[in-house]
Amino acid sequence: MSDVIERVDRSVWVKGHSECNAPAMGRGPLVGLRLAVKDLFDIEGEITGAGNPDWAARQSPARRTAPGVQALLSAGAPLVGKTQTDEFAYSLNGANVHYGTPINPKAPDRLPGGSSSGSAIAVARGEAEIGLGTDTGGSIRIPSSYNGLWGLRPSHGAISCDGLLPLAPSFDTVGWMCRDHDTLADVADVLLPAARGSAPDRVMTLLVPEALSQEASRFHHTLGARQDLLVQSLSSQWLAHLGHTFRVLQGRDIWRVHGEWLTREQPSLAGDIKARFQWCAQLSELDEQAALRARKEVIEALRTISDDGAQLLAMPTAPGAAPLLSLTGRPLETYRENLMGMTALAGLWGAPQLSMPLLSDHRKGGGHAPWGLSLLGAPGQDHYLIARAGVYGA
Repeated sequence: MSDVIERVDRSVWVKGHSECNAPAMGRGPLVGLRLAVKDLFDIEGEITGAGNPDWAARQSPARRTAPGVQALLSAGAPLVGKTQTDEFAYSLNGANVHYGTPINPKAPDRLPGGSSSGSAIAVARGEAEIGLGTDTGGSIRIPSSYNGLWGLRPSHGAISCDGLLPLAPSFDTVGWMCRDHDTLADVADVLLPAARGSAPDRVMTLLVPEALSQEASRFHHTLGARQDLLVQSLSSQWLAHLGHTFRVLQGRDIWRVHGEWLTREQPSLAGDIKARFQWCAQLSELDEQAALRARKEVIEALRTISDDGAQLLAMPTAPGAAPLLSLTGRPLETYRENLMGMTALAGLWGAPQLSMPLLSDHRKGGGHAPWGLSLLGAPGQDHYLIARAGVYGA
C-alpha cells in the first residue's frame, strides 16, 4: 500500500492504510472492497482533523473507532486511509486552502464537490470502492453528482453519528459513494437498519426546478418515459425559500456546536467559510423559530407531493455539472445558494436521497461533465429507494 500512498494526490489523502492504526478487519460481505474514510470520523489512535490544521493541532488521538467505520471494517472492507474534507465540512465546493483542492478526474477543470471530496475522488479514481462521508447540506449528493458516482444520503438518524465530529446535528447524516449500484446496496445492507414503513408504489413525481424547465424532457426520458411519471415544477422563489430556511436552521445548529471554540481560538479559516461562521453568529432565536415554522410547511408540502410517501420523487441532484474552478467570489456563493435550495428538500424532510450518475451536462459550457439525477423517498424508505434505483444500475 505504501507505493499507492506515495503516488496519490496529497489533497485527497490525510493518511493511508499503512499509516493508520486501524482495527483488525473481519470477514463478511464487503471483503476486498477498499474503504476511504472522511477525516470527520474517529479512527482509534488517530487525530480527527476536520480539514483544519488549527483544529487538528488541539486534538488528542481518538480512543475508539466510530461505529459506522467499525461496521464496515467488521464486514471485511479494508481501510485504505483517511481522506481530506472541506474545513469542518462547511462547504459544497471540495476546496481546502490548507491542503489543496482534489482534482476531479471526470472534469479536471471543475470543482470536485464537497465536503466529502477526498472520499469521492478516491472512489472516482479507483483507489477505493467505498467512500464514507457525511451529508448535512449535500456533501454526499453533490460530489457524487460532480464525479459520476452513486451516492446515498440516508434518512436522518438511520445511521449512528457517534464518533463523528458534528457540523449541524439536526441535519448530519452518514453517507457513502460508490462507482456502481450493487456496491452501494451491499454497504446499505451493512449500515442501514431493516426496512421500515410502507413501500412506495411505482408512480414517481419528477420535480423540475424552474430554471431547468428546458431539461424536463431529458430527465423524463432518462427515468424511462412512462405515462405514470408525473411532472411538477419547483419555482425559483420556493427553492430560494427552502435554501434560506435550511441555512438558518443549519447555522443555528452550527453555532451551538462550534461557536464557543471558534470565538476562543480564532483559527485560520478560508475566507468563504469564515464568512459563513460569522453569519451563523448573527442568527437569532427569532430567526430560528421562523425557520422551524417554515420547515413544517415544507414537510407538509413534500408529504402532499409524495402522496404521504406512496410515491418516490425524482429530481436533478444539482443545477448542472460542477462549477468551473475559475468561478470564484460572489458568483460562486450565488451558485451555492441556488444549489442549497435543491439539496434542502431532503435535509428539511430528514429524507433519503440517492444520486445516480445518469446525466452529463451538455448544455452550453457543460462540456459533457457528469451530472446526477436523484431519487428521493420519504423518511425511512432508504431500502426501497435503493431497490428502485437498481433498474438504472444495470
